[in-house]
This record gives sequence, structure tokens and C-alpha cells, in this order.
Amino acid sequence: MTHALPLPDVTHERVEVITGRRSGLFITVALHSSVLGSALGGARLWTYPHWSDALGDALRLSAAMTLKNAAAGLDAGGGKSVIALPPGTVLDAERRRAAFLDLGDAVELMGGLYRTAEDVGSTTGDMLVVSERTEHVVGLPDTVGGSGEPAGPTSLGVYESLRATLERVTGSPDVAGRRITISGLGQVGSRLAVRLSTEGAALTVTDVNPDKLHLAAELGATWVAPGTEHTVPAEVFVPAGIGGVLDDETIDALDARAVCGPANNPLAAHSGAQRLADRGILYAPDFVVNAGGVIYLDLVAKHLGSRDEVFARVAGIGDTIRTIFDRAEHDGTTPLAAAEALAAARLQAGAHALV
Repeated sequence: MTHALPLPDVTHERVEVITGRRSGLFITVALHSSVLGSALGGARLWTYPHWSDALGDALRLSAAMTLKNAAAGLDAGGGKSVIALPPGTVLDAERRRAAFLDLGDAVELMGGLYRTAEDVGSTTGDMLVVSERTEHVVGLPDTVGGSGEPAGPTSLGVYESLRATLERVTGSPDVAGRRITISGLGQVGSRLAVRLSTEGAALTVTDVNPDKLHLAAELGATWVAPGTEHTVPAEVFVPAGIGGVLDDETIDALDARAVCGPANNPLAAHSGAQRLADRGILYAPDFVVNAGGVIYLDLVAKHLGSRDEVFARVAGIGDTIRTIFDRAEHDGTTPLAAAEALAAARLQAGAHALV
């Protein structure tokens, strides 16, 4: 039987697909665009039911990175890499190291047009392994002089975006007393939850990992079963886990005034942006909201500014979100369309500069 590949349209400059000679794992490096400069996007280690699902994920995520980096004002293109684990696979230390050595070889094939970094399932330590095979990697551990874990800057960008979103729907950016639901307590979601709790937000949280219950208890947050969180009344719903959670059914049941979170591709379909708008729910585009990490990694790698200047640039994401809301309102379109237009304008200018 032929497997139907669930792949998006390919608009990529280059895609490398290998079977790691050390690990035996399927690895994809997808370069979507280098119009604005060497592409930057993380390396995802994840379990997929079929290799084509991993390829499709790499294609979608790399295209999203082009939008993210362009909208963030970076001189960086979009790319992504994926190491696919077959269902039930658990890597021991030796095979994990082999996988990231193989990834380094695949990244090196791009000749500097793509730089990788940590992402879901990978760590700064894994990036140190990658650096044994290629110099085109950022976000190495701070113990070896690298920029370290980017979850903190990502969380800062989400926080400032959330304040801008609250300001638009309530008239004030203050989070104290506001009902905020966080779906996913990973590195970014957890950091955000701690900060919002400290500032007096009324938090509802959940995660597929029940071990996160202890964090909810520490923060005095309300814990709900995964899959029900979107039905809890809130000013802002924060998708901070896997992508595709906002399908038509979930959007129709969503009890929130706005959506603003770090999850990549939270909309199951592009049409979800209009569906949210039709329900009067404000949507802060994910690829703008979650750009703090990539801004941090790119600027630090290029030595563009002091630490304070880099973090000020990250905090500026909130103003970018405000601009997008203003443009969407002025043009009578969705914030997603306004954000895509912002990215497209930079890409078009970059393409003209190449001629």
C-alpha cells in the first residue's frame, strides 16, 4: 500500500534527507529561505508514526521560521531540522550522541546557509555534540562560552506579547487579577506561569505530564484535565504545548477573549484565524509571539549588542504585536494576515536586494 504523504506545498530552497550512518535515524534539514541571510531554526527530536510525518513537520516548521525571522526584523532566513524517532524508540546516551553527530553532518551539507539550535526534544548539550561536525550551530552551553538556553528570552517575548494582548482586550496591560489559561508547562510555559503568578494573575494550567501538578500547587493555580482547558473562562488562552490544538471544534468551544502563546502553529488550519475573528476572539500570531528565543540566539551569535540591548530587542515584541493589531484593525483583516504581510514586505525587499 502506498503511504499518502501529508505534506504541504514545497516552496523551499533546499531539503536534505538522510538516514544517519551512525544512528540509523531519519533526519531532515529543511532550508525554506535564505533571502534575508543564513537561515536559523532549531533541531527537533520527536517521535513520528512515519518518516513522511517528520518530513512534513520539518517543511511546515521551516516555513514558519522564515515568517518568524522576517517579522522579527532579523537578517536571517528560515530553516528547521528534525530527527525522527520511530514509535516506541528510547535513545540511550550512545545512540543519542550518534544522532546529533549525524545531524551535524546533515547541517554541514547546507554549506552555511542554515544554522541549527536546540528545540523541542533537544538541548544545548546536544548542540555541543552537533558542533563537533559543523560550525553552523548556535545556542551552545554557557559553560563553554555559548549563549545557553533560549527559553528565558522566549518567555520574555511571550510575556510582553500577552501584556499587549491584554491591553487590547481589557484596556490595561496589567496581569493582576486577569484570568489566564496556560496549556503546556514546558520550559517556556513554566517560566511564564511563574512570572504571571508572581504578578497576581488568576491562573488555570494543564499539561499532559502529570508531574507538572506540583508546579500548579506551588503557584496556587487551578489544574484542569488536558483537553478541557479551552472551556475555562479566561481573558487570554495561552497555547504553550504542541501545535494544531486550535481546530474548528476547539475554537468553537473556546471561552476566552484572546489567544496568545508560544506554541508553534497552534492553528490546525490557516482558516482558524478567521474563525477566531468571527467569534470576536483576538489572535496574537504565534510566530511573532514566540520569536524571543531566535532573536536572542541570532543577535548573540552575531555579537550585535550588549545583553541589555538584546533583551530590550526581545521585549520589543510587545510593540510589534501592537503594530500588528493596529494594522489588522485598519485593514479590516486578521492579525495573522497583518503579521504575514509584515514578514512578506521584508522578504520582498530582501529578494530585490539580491537581484
